[in-house]
Amino acid sequence: MATLAITNIGTIVSGDLERGVIAGDTIVCEDGKISQIGSGLPVGGADVVVDAQGTTVTPGLIDSHCHVVLGDYTPRQKTVDFLDSYVHGGIASVISPGEIHAPGRPRDADGVKALAVAARACFLNFKPTGMKVHAGAIVIEPTLDEDDFREVAAQGVWLAKYGFGNFADPSDGEPQIRWAQKYGIKVMCHSGGASIPGSKPITTDHLLTLRPDVCGHINGGTTSLDDDGVRHIVRETSMWLQVVQAGNLRSTIDIIHTAVESGQLGRVLAASDTPTGTGMMPMAVIKTVCEIASLAGLLPAQALALATGNNARAYELNSGVIEVGRDADLVVMDAAWGSLASDALSSIARGDIPGVSAVIIDGQVRTLRSRNTPAATRMATVTPAMPWLGGGH
Repeated sequence: MATLAITNIGTIVSGDLERGVIAGDTIVCEDGKISQIGSGLPVGGADVVVDAQGTTVTPGLIDSHCHVVLGDYTPRQKTVDFLDSYVHGGIASVISPGEIHAPGRPRDADGVKALAVAARACFLNFKPTGMKVHAGAIVIEPTLDEDDFREVAAQGVWLAKYGFGNFADPSDGEPQIRWAQKYGIKVMCHSGGASIPGSKPITTDHLLTLRPDVCGHINGGTTSLDDDGVRHIVRETSMWLQVVQAGNLRSTIDIIHTAVESGQLGRVLAASDTPTGTGMMPMAVIKTVCEIASLAGLLPAQALALATGNNARAYELNSGVIEVGRDADLVVMDAAWGSLASDALSSIARGDIPGVSAVIIDGQVRTLRSRNTPAATRMATVTPAMPWLGGGH
């Protein structure tokens, strides 16, 4: 039984929107799951001990809008090893919004299904730097009928993306969305202006007709929706509301304020919507968290919950929250070296990206000093030493 313990923790952020910060200075993980959380727990028998040096531990971030294809590269940005780099930004899991950037992406029913099944299968066997990649989101096209959704669901496909199919009018895909949902497939819908050649703008009226599970980048991808329509969706529907780094920041702040005022913050998800034309951004999710906390007035632990526990609930994942039985996906972070902040949470409150000093996925240390975030003021140490995980610049 492989055991990992994190000791000398200053603050534990639960990832749960309601619980926020929880008590304890030690987390014990066994066989990839969190087994104990408390103070002064005995850790002498642990195979690996991470000393957090009095800093902050959060759940691993979940990027619920990451444009994967079939491996750790992005054709859109012509970049390799980008998922490995995202782990250095504290991201432990990503969710595909459809492998829409695959060169020559097919649109016939057989090709659409084959791409989804193949992408899912590839990432079941490939975890770059330990990252969990939930891939194989079927791109909804008018060529798909109900039997096609039944078929791919039976092969394990559970994600779908709407908004890039050859529909004359975006509202015309409503039957396909209902079929996908009938077979347990979660549908994310593009929203806002057209983002790639051949796609169409999707308005708030379209979203109200289509009723997807997740309004992808409701703050714009990259062009934002009308404010009154978005506020109606926040207040009057049950759809998940995803805000992304690649969207409109002004719209993000308005969505957060509306969600808080209407008691709907539990439906807001933070994600990146990268790599896209906006770029390849390893720190996109933590940057979004910092912007939401510093500009929209959320407590840092609440802002982190949008990128962890809320995403986990939306996609029914066992990660994203620090509690016994959950996946041991954890990030050790602190204020950046030279920051005016005293710890990671006060850094986030100021809008400063904290320094990541360790990322743990499935109970294994995957990175130590991040090569992308600033250096943490207090760096976690690990016993036995793992010099091959030195990171840095």
